[in-house]
Amino acid sequence: MVDFDSLNAIIAPEAEAMGLALVRVAFFGGESDPTLQVMAERPDTRQLTIEDCADLSRRISEKLDALEEAGKDPIEIAYRLEVSSPGIDRPLTRRADFADWAGHEAKVALKEKLDGRQRFNGMLVGIDGDVVMISDKEGVEHRLPFDAIDTAKLVLTDKLIAATVPLSVEGADEMEEEGQD
Repeated sequence: MVDFDSLNAIIAPEAEAMGLALVRVAFFGGESDPTLQVMAERPDTRQLTIEDCADLSRRISEKLDALEEAGKDPIEIAYRLEVSSPGIDRPLTRRADFADWAGHEAKVALKEKLDGRQRFNGMLVGIDGDVVMISDKEGVEHRLPFDAIDTAKLVLTDKLIAATVPLSVEGADEMEEEGQD
């Protein structure tokens, strides 16, 4: 069993020390390929460079290795560490995500049924305290308790693509392909 509160408490300070915001810590893959997935972003761009991923991965690995040596490993099995940006059709995991991405389409799944439904698709209206608001295709606004949400993610649309800051390609023209002199 993975203690996500402990993992978040270990990983968040490493991300914050780099000026990054932690988006999600997840563990998946089952027995055949257990993977610790860490998603983070730069608050100003909502993205992560390859260098950011590599640096954060090193920091997390060093921290977890030190805990393992001290006999305090929060993950007791062998696993693979994956550090990435949340991507364009990102998961919505923090209250601020629902406010920041208001006006965009999302899919929300609840832990249990609410008013006979467990899944909601529609336009994010925002968040009011601990209540996420989403408007379905019929224009009906649903109020979903934040703590009742199991998963939520943005839906890839032209509007979302247009709203996403393009990645910087600075320095790309200076890169050499392998085998070139």
